[in-house]
Amino acid sequence: MPKVKSHRGTAKRVKQTGTGLFKVKRTGMRHLLRKKTTKQKRGLGNDLILTGGNDRAARTALNKRLPKR
Repeated sequence: MPKVKSHRGTAKRVKQTGTGLFKVKRTGMRHLLRKKTTKQKRGLGNDLILTGGNDRAARTALNKRLPKR
């Protein structure tokens, strides 16, 4: 039986934390920054932890199991 391949596009965008959660970079910090407030830009600089269906979709794409709790 062949190996199961992970989705390479997802692998480049999503990183797994030490506790097994997935984090991604927030969107909106590439251009049109002049009209955004400083508070907005500060918040967009932080990484986002995936939850719910997004977490499940990332796990499926990367062939990762759910963490034991």
